[in-house]
Amino acid sequence: MSDATNMLVDGEWRTGVRRDTGDSGEFERSETSFRDWIDGSVPEPGADPVDNPEFPAEADRYHVYICRACPWAHRVALTRALKGLEDAISLSLTQPERYDDGWEFSEEQPDPLYGADYLREIYRRADGEYTGRVTVPVLWDKERETIVNNESEEIMRMLDTAFDDLGNGVDLWPVGSREAVDERIADIYPRINNGVYRAGFANTQEAYDEAVNELFDALDEYDELLADRRYLAGDRLTEADVAMFATLVRFDHVYHTHFRCNRRGVHEYEHLWEYTKDVYQTPGVAKTVNMDHITRHYYGSHESLNPKRLVPTGPDIDFTESHDRDRLSGGPPAELASDASAGRVDR
Repeated sequence: MSDATNMLVDGEWRTGVRRDTGDSGEFERSETSFRDWIDGSVPEPGADPVDNPEFPAEADRYHVYICRACPWAHRVALTRALKGLEDAISLSLTQPERYDDGWEFSEEQPDPLYGADYLREIYRRADGEYTGRVTVPVLWDKERETIVNNESEEIMRMLDTAFDDLGNGVDLWPVGSREAVDERIADIYPRINNGVYRAGFANTQEAYDEAVNELFDALDEYDELLADRRYLAGDRLTEADVAMFATLVRFDHVYHTHFRCNRRGVHEYEHLWEYTKDVYQTPGVAKTVNMDHITRHYYGSHESLNPKRLVPTGPDIDFTESHDRDRLSGGPPAELASDASAGRVDR
């Protein structure tokens, strides 16, 4: 049996209401609920821009709630930073630990909009009868006081395509490569991004073995792929790299041990490790990584996996050491070199 899920039911907070595993013990991730799009967003290759005047792409209208520990929230924070949208879209954090009351705010990490104690209060503001899990990231409309979207991949795409006039000109989903980028995102999600969770929260040996084998098969494949190309979809940094990096940067510190993905660490891969350091050292990326929050969340929040909530002190690896990726064509977006926000310390 898996851990029970804590969630809102008809606007009321409940604990232990359902479980996130299937009949064979495999981990099943619930779908998110708020799925509106910002006006002008382009959801998929070949699609026309979204016509949604209820949510115009305006500066200082939207706010993002995240937790630095969460990889899904991290991909949104990364996109916001790389696109130079810090001044256009505000952002705040929850505490890294998540207990029975869900994501919470504190004196250290307050809610700047409403002074809420828990993220579930934000969900209830959007829908007083909401039923579902309370997750990060959340894209909030400060004018209409509602949640636009809480699906990380869709928020990432909105930030990348709807706010070009407000950012620095970086394009993470370039025309001509959009299908290739989306194919990479679709491939790494089940096998790598969610694969670590499928291994970590599996409740049978069979489910664990299947997940961990698929995970390391995928890591082996991408290590080979990155031998002769700088990024996942060619010589340009794209949304696919943002999605991959959010998992790789956490892998050795939490997934390797906490989720029992210990066949090999990322720092033991010849090309994946150099690639991870390369992305980390891209202007704007390092400021979005908070390893203290990452380790505190995973080891402190999952009591069933770590009953004593002890946080390991290692591994001792350095994302800032030199890498060999300059030998390959391509490199970080040129716009970041002149973007003052790329080096600014983020919250």
